[in-house]
Amino acid sequence: MNEKRYLRWYNKVGYGSGDVAGNVVYAFLSSFVMIYLTDTIGLNSGIVGTLMMFSKIFDGVTDVFFGALIDRTHTKMGKARPWMLWPYFGCAAMIAAIFAIPEKLGDAAQYAWFFIAYTALNAIFYTANNIAYSALTALITKNSSERVQMGSIRFMFAFGTSMLIQTITVDAVEMLGGGAQGWRMIAIIYAVIGLIVNTLSVFSVKELPDESGMSDTSEIGEKTGEKYRLGEAVKLLAANKYYIIICCIYILSQIFTATTNMGIYFTKYVLGDASLLGAFSMAINIPMIAGLLLTPHLVKRCRGMYKLNRNGYVLATIARGGVVAAGYMQNLPLMLFFSALASIGMSPLQGDLNALIASCSEYTWLTTRKRIDGTMFSCTSLGVKIGGGIGTALAGWLLAASGFVNGSPIQPDSSIRMLYFMYLWIPMIINLIITVLLSKLKVEQANEKLISQKKA
Repeated sequence: MNEKRYLRWYNKVGYGSGDVAGNVVYAFLSSFVMIYLTDTIGLNSGIVGTLMMFSKIFDGVTDVFFGALIDRTHTKMGKARPWMLWPYFGCAAMIAAIFAIPEKLGDAAQYAWFFIAYTALNAIFYTANNIAYSALTALITKNSSERVQMGSIRFMFAFGTSMLIQTITVDAVEMLGGGAQGWRMIAIIYAVIGLIVNTLSVFSVKELPDESGMSDTSEIGEKTGEKYRLGEAVKLLAANKYYIIICCIYILSQIFTATTNMGIYFTKYVLGDASLLGAFSMAINIPMIAGLLLTPHLVKRCRGMYKLNRNGYVLATIARGGVVAAGYMQNLPLMLFFSALASIGMSPLQGDLNALIASCSEYTWLTTRKRIDGTMFSCTSLGVKIGGGIGTALAGWLLAASGFVNGSPIQPDSSIRMLYFMYLWIPMIINLIITVLLSKLKVEQANEKLISQKKA
């Protein structure tokens, strides 16, 4: 029996374009904020990493808060869309503020400026926007195939934007005057672009009525709409083992991203040419986009997400091993080739991850008859923030411990060895751990079994 369809092509594209707005903040910040702070402002990477970690601890607390708040919201625009729309104005202001730290301020004031703006961006504005955006996957369609398509389109926009930002930003900063002025101007440009695209994305879709539920299978049994306290929601999340696995995967994925974002340091100080970051970005993102394009078809062919995700990460782990070997050989073409191969293996999980979270939320519904869509989707932002914070802090600490010299064109051997470890070894190890976790993520099979039992 075919599932009912809820979306037209322009709804899916409009929804997916929201990740352009998300990544002019996220990709720009994660790829360049550290090198801006160390090489332009002159701040210590270890202190910056520590500030980011404390910011992320607070940030992680607000994720569940905003998830629960979305669940309790009832407006003409729906539950999630208002929270996607209005907080982005704060995102735009804060991303500009982070890259506009006054050079004449003392060190303590500069650290304070960065910490306040960075925390406001991540813990309040970006968290509210991103959780709402992710929750829309469950709120605008009940069709599982459409959810996978939305996830694939979304991350095609995300990785395309990330690739573009990583490719053009270094040269764009120089064209806009270089130094602090160049960083400030490019941040303002990205903020304006994000604000426009986010607004268009919000109004490209409509949420289903509250009583529609999450999926066609959720109509079995009692009606939804009950209220719950935050403490109860946390207990429901903790009782869902598949949610815990996905949270771990999110955290590890963001540590992976944080260490590969050290690519700007690796290309500048190990390979001797910062502009090579664009080549690595294309090698990673173009295969990722191609894989995302194929993901909906592959999910159907594999009759689910489990085997596709697991086998994809087996390939990705082996390929990252190839990147390590090629890196020590200083063989740039091989590094690019194996980076591309790893991205192909990682792409299915990126495309269907939102659908997996929706399946986890459905598992909670089937086992408890309680609906916690917004809180469940806070897993996305929670993992991004905690993992990104740990990864960025770790990168800052390791860089400082290695004896890195801010702004110096020549770095000590200890720093070069550390950059090899961060950019080559850590990503491979993380991919291996994610592969093991994916072998345990059988939520689709669990839901099918529960549904069959209820029908019987």
